[in-house]
Amino acid sequence: MTDLTALTDSFRALYGTEPEGVWAAPGRVNLIGEYTDFNDGFVMPLALPQTARAAVARRTDGQLRLHSTDVPGGVIQLDVAALAPHQGHGWAAYPAGVVWALREAGHDITGADIQITSDVPTGAGLSSSAALEIVTALALNDLFGLGLTPTDLAVLGRRAENDFVGVPCGVMDQMASACCTEGHALHLDTRDLGQRQVPFDLPSHGLRLLVVDTRVKHALGDGAYAERRAGCEEGARLLSLKTLRELPYEELDAALDRLAAAGADESVVRYVRHVVSDNARVEQVIALLDAGDVRAAGPVLDAGHVSLRDDLRVSCAELDLVVESATAAGALGARMTGGGFGGSAIVLVEEADADKVSGAVLAAFAAAGHTEPGIFPAVPSGGARRLV
Repeated sequence: MTDLTALTDSFRALYGTEPEGVWAAPGRVNLIGEYTDFNDGFVMPLALPQTARAAVARRTDGQLRLHSTDVPGGVIQLDVAALAPHQGHGWAAYPAGVVWALREAGHDITGADIQITSDVPTGAGLSSSAALEIVTALALNDLFGLGLTPTDLAVLGRRAENDFVGVPCGVMDQMASACCTEGHALHLDTRDLGQRQVPFDLPSHGLRLLVVDTRVKHALGDGAYAERRAGCEEGARLLSLKTLRELPYEELDAALDRLAAAGADESVVRYVRHVVSDNARVEQVIALLDAGDVRAAGPVLDAGHVSLRDDLRVSCAELDLVVESATAAGALGARMTGGGFGGSAIVLVEEADADKVSGAVLAAFAAAGHTEPGIFPAVPSGGARRLV
């Protein structure tokens, strides 16, 4: 029995009717450009093969019924007209938030039955929540004939997460899930949502990108994202900028001196340095990929990790250990990816060294007494799509 058959069978058993279709939306890993998206900056994610999948059928009675094969518990039933921000609902807040955002945008969503399953690791910094949002948005877009573009769906997904769930994220995760294409990384300008699909065929260069899921999430990260966003906004205000995107890398040192002279908090100075330098690192990596010099991107990943660790201070012992042990075993470059305080790191390796580097990371975690991490290749995959 295929996964698709199992999903439709479980939908039928739950709701007593046939789904009108099945959709999928991927998780993502970010190659470079971290904490830049809410600063109108550059990011470079790629979609993963792991997806959230949803079997969906329309309803006309104003009821939204949600169930996940991955979360214990029964069907969650909500009244679409009564949906309002910050009401909880756990995992169901993400698809419910999309219904709310669609209705707030003027779309007449009259209800739905939704059965979801996902193999995007949760808590790993790989955008499992954005996958839930985008698969829901795409299914409803198709079923209700809304005519929205992938970019439209991403913006709606971000609104669901920002305003309904209450997470102040940027738009990168949703854009990656909605818009990535197979075999490419997405160069996204988050200021105007301009996109370029950059070829990212590592096997042709004899390379592999590994994702290392540390399987840990430290509580320190709960409010850290919002605190860093506020610090970046304060830095932009003190520099009389709308966002930090407006600060060229060449003017960074002078701007940091101005911040210090203005009495800016030391953390604000660090955050500004990270964001502006990480924007520059995105441009560096794109130039290297365009030139076919993919191996030279390794040191740029290393520099990105140092900045996240020392300036943004969102790394942790487990993430640092991935980078240190992988580098010592011959990796070309490595860095934490995502929001930090746990989650995942990426490691660029020669294909011939992948097993050796993976083994070194596993051994280092065992020696430190950490939970064994999950390690898998990041294969650039397609964005959200209808399966049947």
